[in-house]
Formats: sequence, structure tokens, C-alpha cells
Amino acid sequence: MTCIKPSCRMLALAFLSALCLTSCGTPAQTARSLPENVTPSSVGGYLVSRKVTEMDDVYGGGYSMYANVYPLLAEYPGREFQSGLFGTWMFARNDPEPEGEHYSDIEGGLGWWRDTEFATETPKFIMGGVQLNFYGWANGPGAGQGRDWSKPRGHYGVAQLSPWLLWPPDGLNMKQGSCNELLGSGYLPLPLTEPKATTAGRDIPTGNQCWTLFLNTRNFKGPVAFFTPYFWSETYLLAPRYSGKFLDQRPSDPNKAFQQETQHIQAYEATDAKGDRYARMARTQYPVDGRGYTNLLHRVMVYKRAALWDRVERWFNGGPVADTRIDAEQAAMESFDSVVWSNWQFHSPGLKQERRADLNVTEFMDYGVTDSATFRLTWRGDLVRKVRTGGHTMAVLPEYYKWERRDEADTTGRWVAVDEADVPKETNLHKVRFRNTTPRNTMPYVTPIDDPASCWRKPGPKAGPFKARLGDGSTITYYWYRFCEQPALMNADLTDAEREEMQRRVELLHRHWTRDKEYLPAPFEGELTEIDPALIVTPPPGMEAGYVPIVTSQGIE
Repeated sequence: MTCIKPSCRMLALAFLSALCLTSCGTPAQTARSLPENVTPSSVGGYLVSRKVTEMDDVYGGGYSMYANVYPLLAEYPGREFQSGLFGTWMFARNDPEPEGEHYSDIEGGLGWWRDTEFATETPKFIMGGVQLNFYGWANGPGAGQGRDWSKPRGHYGVAQLSPWLLWPPDGLNMKQGSCNELLGSGYLPLPLTEPKATTAGRDIPTGNQCWTLFLNTRNFKGPVAFFTPYFWSETYLLAPRYSGKFLDQRPSDPNKAFQQETQHIQAYEATDAKGDRYARMARTQYPVDGRGYTNLLHRVMVYKRAALWDRVERWFNGGPVADTRIDAEQAAMESFDSVVWSNWQFHSPGLKQERRADLNVTEFMDYGVTDSATFRLTWRGDLVRKVRTGGHTMAVLPEYYKWERRDEADTTGRWVAVDEADVPKETNLHKVRFRNTTPRNTMPYVTPIDDPASCWRKPGPKAGPFKARLGDGSTITYYWYRFCEQPALMNADLTDAEREEMQRRVELLHRHWTRDKEYLPAPFEGELTEIDPALIVTPPPGMEAGYVPIVTSQGIE
């Protein structure tokens, strides 16, 4: 991967990916219903965009970008399916790097995951903060590793900031049917707290960088939620040698990887009478605009700390109201080379990692249309079909592949796309279906809201419960909490006085930073997507500033 600096960070990521690729899930078509000679398989790997610009370390104040929102698969095939759309990983910048394994970052983005309970063809968005070596992770307010609230691992790592947007624990829903639209997102730090000399009573400092998610969509703009500084410094208690090395104190590394990480697209394999191996994967597609372009990433920006932090800090200290627009003069735009690298492979049953063969998918991609602002491609070859569906044009990747050797010494070989008509009928691959025929029952998300002794009830909400029915078919229940009394901040190692000071600052934000103003630099072209309209709310009378909605459950009614 030419755009990535080799490090233990990427080794940890590779290990996690390999673990996910080999985990079990619900098959799209049960083995019992398959023809005898057909075996389940999957496609996984990375599509990597190579970055041209090497950004200066002064741009350590976060980033933003626009990513295309679209259904990667034509039909949601079930819980084995796991893939992100193009996104990135944001690490803390350290020079020199600490010794030992110290993976910790903000990743997440648009996609589908095996633990997504209410999945549809439309992707969802998660925040994806990772504590030291996956000790815990936080995907948004009230969403962390696992479901065990008695041992929260990231469940309290993200605090709700916006009073106008609900955050479901299953992920932030885009409007159903979204396709070929841009989601603007990014993380910049806000000085919502003050630095602390101690952490959980120990002489270990915690910084005051509250890395905040900003969104830009048609129906919502502005800050949504933030990682509490304690989310990062909590793991200093486990490994004090890393104190001060994570995002509570350190700037972000402006040189990031931009990739599409795919861990499982359903596939099947079969061998014909001559011993030739064939495979078929689920219909995988990319949107195409009126010019024939597939636009994947657009206007990727990195920021100096002064782009937002300085004027917000002056405002909180009694100065003038800070402008909502992030200062583009304190930013730089990243550009991309017209090259894509891929290691998509069929994960054939019984084959070890080193014996897996790559697919030749990049041979159908032409990257010559990538420019300084947009990572894009066009499609070539007769095996890529252009189809109209739902009012959109989609480029459908080849579904059928044949395993070939380059020469007699080649034992790994590669999978070469072939026409459906060239696949022998005896393989029975034409008969397989990728429909979700064996879904497991969805598991509701439930918080300790009914426990009178919990932080969900002490001090407790000020209004509710309220309900909202989402486009994915689920129903969420939520309450209105005073900002500083929400469960995440009751578990953020803050004193009453520190939380009250946060309350004062956030009330300023709520009064002046409304969801209809401009924040992130706007895209140069393209149409913004919409968030599920059911997630847009209005505070109750008297709670317009200083109160936030907290989702306490999500399930099917």
C-alpha cells in the first residue's frame, strides 16, 4: 500500500481484518439448499486510493471530506455482509512513535457491519473511535463494544452535543434510497473542557481535546457529538507509558490512508468436470453520474488548529461569538494520484491466507479522470454492465470468475472475470441466490434506563419518553437530558464544577451554532445527501439551549 507508512498500526488493522474475514455469520444461502458441488465463499480486501500530497505536520487540527453514499450491493444479503465505503483512519501524530503496540484512532464512516441489527441496502454511519489496542470502542452516543452495560467498553465514550439530531445505537441512518449523493463529515477538536492533571485520581494527565464530529447534509449541518477526553486517557491507567500519546492531547496525523475496506461480500465456488475452478460473487455496484464518472471521495481537507479552536476558545473566555464557518485559510486540500490498488480476493474454503488469489477488478477501472479535488474513476470492458435502478445508473462489476495460473510455477494464480455464458452449466453457479434467506431475529438495544440507581436515572432525564420510527423499520425511544447530566458525561471523570462549566459553554453553542448554518467547506460539485428525516428533532419548549436527546433503546415494534 504505497499511501500508507508501514507501522504496527497497520499490522493491527490487518490482524483485525483477518479476524473478521474468518468469523462466522449467517449464510445468504444455507449449505443444505446449495447444489452438492457448490461451496460458500466470500470476497474481501481493500481498494486503496494512492495519495499524492504529503501534508505538513502543522495540519494536525483534524480533517473533513465528502464520501459518496450508495448501496454497494443491489440487495442486502444478510449478516455476513460487512463492508465500508471509502473512508479513512485518523491517528494521533507522535514523533517519535511510542514503542510497542499502541493502536488507537478514529475510523468508522459509512458502511455495513455484522453487528448491524437493522440493516438495509442504504449504508449507515458510525463514529468508530478505538481505544488502546481495541480495549474498547465507541460508535456513537450509547454505542460501544458489546451489549454488557455492567462492563462498558466505550459505551460512555461519546457525548451527545447536538439538540437537533438523534443518534441511534445501530448507527446514524441516511435517508432510505440514498444513492450517488455526498455526505460531508469530519473531526475537529473543540475546547469544551480544561486539561486535567489527574485521571481517575492518579497522577496521569488528561487533555482537553474534544474531537467533534461535524456533518454537512441537506437537512442537518454542524457538530453532532464528541469523544470525551477520558475515552482516550482511560487506557493510560492500563498502560501509563502511553500517557499523553493519544488524541486527548496529541494533534492528528494529517497523512491518512483512504480506502474501501471490505470484509465479506457473499460468493460461491464450484469446479467443473475438467477440474477448472469458477466463482460467483453477489452483485456489487457503483453509482455513475451523467458524465460516466463514479465519484468516491471529494474535497478532502486537513486543518491547522487555528481553523476553529482559537476563536472558539476566545469566545468561551468572554470574547465575541465564534463564526461557525471553519476557516479554509487555515486548511489545505489533499489530492490523489490516478491509481487504485486492490487486494480483493476470494476467500476460498480451506485455503490459507498466503494461497488466496486476487481478483482482477482494477482492470475494469480507469482512474485517469481523478483530479485535484475528486477521487473518481470510469469503467471499461464489456463485462461491466450499466443498469438503471431506482432512477440511478449503476456500474455492476463482473459476477463470474475463473481461476487461472500465469504459468506452471504459479500456485496462487488469480481470479479472472469471465462472461456468464462461459461458465459451464454443471458448476450450478447460475442457480445460486444471494437473497437473505436465513436472517436471525434482531436484538434490541437496551440501556439501563429502568435501573433507578443508574446514571441514566440519577440525575436522570428532564422530559420523555419520546419515540421515533426510522426508515430501517426500527423504533427508537429517547429522553431529553440536561447536557452535563447525560450518562456519558457522568462517566467522563469530571467533577460537578467541571461539568457545569461544560454546560455553560454548550449553552452558548446551542444558542448560536444552529443546524441551518454553514460549518465544513462546501463541495465544489455534487448533491448532498439527507439524514433520515425521523432523526431530526426540535427541543421541547424551555429546553432550546443546554439540553440534548439521548436514545435509550432501539428495536422493532
